[in-house]
Amino acid sequence: MSINLRNFSPRPGLVNKQGRLPDPSELVCIEVPKIFDQCLIKRCLVYGQGHDTNMTDCDLRSNPLTNPKRYIKSRDFNLELISVDKFPLIGKPGFKKLVISYKISFYSDYIDQNGVNQSEFFEINRTDVICKFYCPDSIAQISASTIPVQNAEDLDSNIIKLEMVATALDGKLLKDENCNDVLDITLGYYIIVKCELIVQLLVPAYGYCPVPKEPCAEEPEESPCERFKKAPIPKFYPDQNLEPLFPDCDDND
Repeated sequence: MSINLRNFSPRPGLVNKQGRLPDPSELVCIEVPKIFDQCLIKRCLVYGQGHDTNMTDCDLRSNPLTNPKRYIKSRDFNLELISVDKFPLIGKPGFKKLVISYKISFYSDYIDQNGVNQSEFFEINRTDVICKFYCPDSIAQISASTIPVQNAEDLDSNIIKLEMVATALDGKLLKDENCNDVLDITLGYYIIVKCELIVQLLVPAYGYCPVPKEPCAEEPEESPCERFKKAPIPKFYPDQNLEPLFPDCDDND
């Protein structure tokens, strides 16, 4: 049984128990991007001369470096969608073949022989083909305007969006064919390709979110000893890796 709205403070939070939320105060119509299809691109790339493949990229080697000593890490990964080409699939309404071009850039840090931190900028351009992707065209056409009305603008309700998590799996300092010091990066990344359409959804609501309490709380400064006193006592021994003596349930029940 739901509780009364008077005993409920609407705010973001975990819904961890059934029957503890009151009935919504209204049904509202909101306009949001809705995901119609998504797929994952997973790549592990190393440096390779010539044309790029699903396993190599010719831009994962740095320019010649001056007296490098040790590779440290790579950071500040960035993803930019360059272009999207859509080709309808005959006999499959709403499905398309996508050709997406995107750019990944990042910095790689290393230490030179003088102990000074140096950085090298990397940028790779990739093209991937998604052979079958459900990305229907919007039935309604969207046009938005600002004041004055003459500035009306047609909007594309169909959105292709990329989300990336990337990391440098390895970095090797070595000599190239001209005996120059270079840095080769092994790049691993995941990209989620999403097809979104701007749609109107009917959702239950509790009204507007309440204004937060003021002032914004500040963390009081504590001395290291105070934090140590409040910390729980650590375990002195590791957990044992034991098999249970009895099954969780009785087969006769």
